[in-house]
Amino acid sequence: MTLAIVNTRAGVGLDAPAVHVEVHLANGLPGLTLVGLPEAAVKESRERVRSALVNAGFDFPNTRRITLNLAPADLPKEGGRFDLPIALGILAASGQLPVEALAGIECAGELALDGKLRAVSGILPFALATKAAKGTLIVPRACADEAALAGESLTVLPADTLWEVVAHLLDQQRITPHRLPAPPQARQPPADLADVRGQHQARRALEVAAAGGHNLLLAGPPGTGKTMLASRLPGILPPLSDDEALEVAAVRSVCGLGFEEDWGQRPFRQPHHSASAAALVGGGSKPRPGEISLAHRGVLFLDELPEFSRHVLEVLRQPLETHEIHLSRANHERRYPAQFQLVAAMNPCPCGHLGDPRSRCQCTANQIQRYQARLSGPLLDRIDLQVEVPALPPEQLTAQTQGESSSTVRQRVMAARKRQLARGALNSQLGGKALEAACDLSDDERTWLAGVLEKLKLSARAYHRVLRVALTLADLEGASKPTKPHLIEAIGYRQLDRLLKSA
Repeated sequence: MTLAIVNTRAGVGLDAPAVHVEVHLANGLPGLTLVGLPEAAVKESRERVRSALVNAGFDFPNTRRITLNLAPADLPKEGGRFDLPIALGILAASGQLPVEALAGIECAGELALDGKLRAVSGILPFALATKAAKGTLIVPRACADEAALAGESLTVLPADTLWEVVAHLLDQQRITPHRLPAPPQARQPPADLADVRGQHQARRALEVAAAGGHNLLLAGPPGTGKTMLASRLPGILPPLSDDEALEVAAVRSVCGLGFEEDWGQRPFRQPHHSASAAALVGGGSKPRPGEISLAHRGVLFLDELPEFSRHVLEVLRQPLETHEIHLSRANHERRYPAQFQLVAAMNPCPCGHLGDPRSRCQCTANQIQRYQARLSGPLLDRIDLQVEVPALPPEQLTAQTQGESSSTVRQRVMAARKRQLARGALNSQLGGKALEAACDLSDDERTWLAGVLEKLKLSARAYHRVLRVALTLADLEGASKPTKPHLIEAIGYRQLDRLLKSA
């Protein structure tokens, strides 16, 4: 047989489209031609495969003309994942391996020069696609645990060397299907909210943000606990479901990151303020996920918010509304999920001590205005809760009493979310008509609220966000709809918005 076809898959964002490695041996001048839109790493597989076959004890058909086609031809191929299917295709086309043995098999893996298999990225999306196609997956042993996350209905065959794969296909030495020895568990629990002293208003805002999926801005002098509070948000969010955990793991898989340390936990990403727009939302000549996708189903924390480039902050506006990022290039188009909660922290001025009783502010009025003006009104409109975090008096810092633990707060958050999901969505994602129907304000409440909005000069988007926060406050109390006290508290979380806009 001089023609063989091996099934594998490419990596296109979080998708894994099928690729057929077609190998044809013909008479003519000896050589190896690789076609099918391969990038540099795929082209280099010719030399890796040649050495791996020889060092593993197989014959390389040096006297024949070898043509390798990666179909479909218009799909870009990248990475070392095609080494193993190319090697198996050459063996089958040269008669060293029966073509029938490759039926129903999909495989991926990079080959070392001595025939050993090395791990490749993006195996989890590959495994999920193979499971949907009801195939059997052969992967390097280092990728076996990740592939097994796809579920027990997928047969995962792990191998250390090319020889092991061929021995299995020849029915000489069968590979035992791989199963996870135990369900993945996070190695470290999230930080506990009980560690936070004082800051009752900020703790309340954190609970409201967790209950309704709202974005949160914390403003205050240095050392008042803004970062500490933000890092406690994942601990009071409901645990990830199995499907959500797979979504998070798939993004990490595409980025070449492991899943063992924080499986099932809400992601918490904290990029430095020097991060570029591409690092934050994703991009590059070959678009890759950014921090907002790595924070999918979790929290994106931007510390020192005004220190970020204004252009970088503005690119967040669309993902905050659509919960996904669409990256388009001349020859590439990718969609990545980006359903995250934004938590930001900032100082009130460049020196950080405006309004701080512990230290005198050294900034001029112009410096303060320029600093606060780095945040645009449209971005602030998308932040539901804006809370001041003041400096604590020494007696609160040294007090022995502790606040509620994360587990206690999480129970209230989960109960509130259960009420919201019964309406169809979290309050932060509730549409206009559904939001108005859920709030069901009386005529007197509408008249009062209209007067307040006019006085505070809040936008229409901010008005809807006030309603969403008020509805979350009602859900936390178990009320059927928000009342005037809920609206007053919700508007109180927009005071910082007004201060920053007037700066």
